[in-house]
Amino acid sequence: MPNIKVFSGTSHPDLAQRIVDRLGIDLGKVVTKKFSNLETCVEIGESVRGEDVYIVQSGSGEINDNLMELLIMINACKIASASRVTAVIPCFPYARQDKKDKLAGSDDGDVKLRSKNYDWKFRSRAPISAKLVANMLSVAGADHIITMDLHASQIQGFFDIPVDNLYAEPAVLKWIKENITEWKNSIIVSPDAGGAKRVTSIADRLNVEFALIHKERKKANEVASMVLVGDVKDKIAILVDDMADTCGTIVHAADRLVEAGATKVYAILTHGIFSGPAISRINNACFEAVVVTNTIPQDGHMRDCPKIQCIDVSMMFAEAVRRTHNGESVSYLFSNVPY
Repeated sequence: MPNIKVFSGTSHPDLAQRIVDRLGIDLGKVVTKKFSNLETCVEIGESVRGEDVYIVQSGSGEINDNLMELLIMINACKIASASRVTAVIPCFPYARQDKKDKLAGSDDGDVKLRSKNYDWKFRSRAPISAKLVANMLSVAGADHIITMDLHASQIQGFFDIPVDNLYAEPAVLKWIKENITEWKNSIIVSPDAGGAKRVTSIADRLNVEFALIHKERKKANEVASMVLVGDVKDKIAILVDDMADTCGTIVHAADRLVEAGATKVYAILTHGIFSGPAISRINNACFEAVVVTNTIPQDGHMRDCPKIQCIDVSMMFAEAVRRTHNGESVSYLFSNVPY
């Protein structure tokens, strides 16, 4: 493919390598290092003048360092006269900080508060960090963003540049049909009310029922009660969410589903962050399998937890890059897996 260069940051080199292998090109040469005071230094090792540049960097691991590295790489390519710079960000960093919320807690619980006398009204002075990240990417010189399953689709509106938000849904449907033999007797469950739209879409495509769990929090990091809306008795329950961090919510949800009579419980998540006690919680939970995509490196998690399985989505990003480079429509990928 002429006039295209794909570079990888340090967050997920394996995904970047899979993308270029699919495209039939070589990964661009780039050297990233840290000075002794931990400043990030990036050197692009080949000419990008007049080229269509794609930089693959996911919001995982050392998120702040990786975000800074991405910004520096974008700027380095821009001032080296690249014709267009696209940031390929499989897991968008700070996506959960997308609004001022009246409740001081992330969707996954386990938020450590700075003070025991934390006052809920302080939340009115919370930052909208996802908007800040969008501004930083634009100012650094990004012309286009490709990402997957944003925590809230409205984050696309934080940008004044084009954003392609790909969906893991086609790959998830394919995995369900290939790996769950009795999928026609399944029920798709959302662990919170916010994911209802995602779950109904998958349930409609599979022509099965859906259910959702309404959770109430008395404190920021404690789920007080879970109310199941829907009938899961004698069915295979498939929990679907966009991300799981400490896994408190999905483990509680799985227990609730088993109590309600589900025969088996699967969890399918786009971004498996798995921080803190997540792995031990999954090992002790009643899941048949916890299925994640490789928007975040999962090799270490899979070694520590045999229940975790991985869906490769590199072909979706590779096809999005190819179509963007050739000026073709990307909307085919919203409902199909490229082969």
